[in-house]
Amino acid sequence: MEISVIGAGHVGLVTGACFADLGHRVVMVDNDAKRIEQLKRGAMPYYEPGLEELVARGVREHRLAFTTSLKEGVQKSTIIFIAVGTPQKSNGEADLAYVEAVARSIAQHLCGYRLIVEKSTVPVQTGHRLAQTIKTYLKKKHPFDVASNPEFLREGTAIQDFMKPDRVVLGVESQRARQLLRSLYQPLGVPIVVTDIKSAELIKHASNSFLSMKISFINAIATLCERCGADVQQVAEGMGLDERIGRSFLNAGVGFGGFCFPKDLEAFIKISEQLGYDFELLKAVRRINEAQKGSVLEKMQQALWVIKGKTIGVLGLAFKPNTDDMRYAPAIEIIEGLLREGAMVKAFDPQAMPEAVHHLPTVKLCRDPYEVARHADALAVLTEWNEFKELDFARLKRLMRQPLIVDGRNIYDPQRLQALGFRYIGIGRGTLEPH
Repeated sequence: MEISVIGAGHVGLVTGACFADLGHRVVMVDNDAKRIEQLKRGAMPYYEPGLEELVARGVREHRLAFTTSLKEGVQKSTIIFIAVGTPQKSNGEADLAYVEAVARSIAQHLCGYRLIVEKSTVPVQTGHRLAQTIKTYLKKKHPFDVASNPEFLREGTAIQDFMKPDRVVLGVESQRARQLLRSLYQPLGVPIVVTDIKSAELIKHASNSFLSMKISFINAIATLCERCGADVQQVAEGMGLDERIGRSFLNAGVGFGGFCFPKDLEAFIKISEQLGYDFELLKAVRRINEAQKGSVLEKMQQALWVIKGKTIGVLGLAFKPNTDDMRYAPAIEIIEGLLREGAMVKAFDPQAMPEAVHHLPTVKLCRDPYEVARHADALAVLTEWNEFKELDFARLKRLMRQPLIVDGRNIYDPQRLQALGFRYIGIGRGTLEPH
């Protein structure tokens, strides 16, 4: 099948590369000429495990091409996926300017039937506006359909999530669109949920908001655990074995970040307001998540008494492991808080160091965890990279000025670290030192 994907970002590039790997001919379109040239050279604009090899294979087998010409993308395809950014406005709404601009351009270059598919995360009712925009700007009357196909790709596991998803959601309103998209995804052999467009649009925001709610819920439980001496890890295990609840996303920590969850949560709150509903539950989710970042600073303050003049080492800057993405990463807010308190901060992340230069210009960036630990009064673990789980703790202890670890992701066994001579503070582990 002939496909074009407009937008070569985190979602678009993975989508295009995976479709090409399934045997389709894909044209990737992006208005960033520098990015397109970079992709033509085989260089990736961001880190995603396996993506470089997947793109290289698609190009080598002549199934994946890159262009800045939207006209070329429209004319060479039957199905057009819109995967451009929908950044957050200052009032919390999703900014649909890029989506609208693409819709206008598609209309101007339409030369026969096309199926235009929302892949970007957009507010409910966007599909209707998309169709209206295309009708308004059509130069000649050509048939087209609009559909919604929300993405559920997680950074770090995006290729696997595309190839082996829990489900594929198709929001369609014509038999032709339904058949085209079904045939496209049928080879994956996974459940295909077919809905109307508005329901598909809601599924995406509802899913991300629900997962955000699970994270904030377990972080609230962690606060209770700290106040009564219980262990949130054990509580989560006991809860998660109930199949109605499930263990995933019940990991207490410094809060969720990344581009999707905070933005989608905020957008869904705003969508609800516009529809006349005050989604108080999601406002509480947001409030708990913000408070969770501050709790790490409180723990550090309690353990060190005075932060000013202390050297704090930070392990992990990306919002999650297996990505270099620092957008809305909890580490940024936590480090900025430490700097305001007068600390000197050193940091290391396996993939996010180039990004950290822009986000945290006053932080000393180190080559490995041991350089971070040298003369540090405390180490804060803010991203659960596997390589942080099996460090040489005897070496760490020798390097540190004070053997204090604030484990913001609960990746360590408190008893083990305490036996090795560390002061250990986790999230909801029942190990907080007394006030």
